[in-house]
Amino acid sequence: MDRFPEHMTVGDKYGPAMQITEQAEADKYFELCVEHTMRISQKSRQEAEDIERSNLGYYAGYYDAETMKRVNRLFHCTHPIFGDQTPNTKKKKGGKR
Repeated sequence: MDRFPEHMTVGDKYGPAMQITEQAEADKYFELCVEHTMRISQKSRQEAEDIERSNLGYYAGYYDAETMKRVNRLFHCTHPIFGDQTPNTKKKKGGKR
């Protein structure tokens, strides 16, 4: 793929990134993400990189700890709220998290 379509879902954009395991592939995918954000929002390159790192880190937070750590490493990102900590998804007694 040379570029993303103008309109796409969040899942279509970030889902494939969760499967990437090689740095070279991650670098190419990140470039597609940045180019897409710059094209649809008129953001500067730095702004687009910041947005994409935040979005990738956030999206990875919905996955298991291993995937989240891999995505953080490959895309040089962290979750915008949890940082590099894996969210605790286990329920406590009483059904509360």
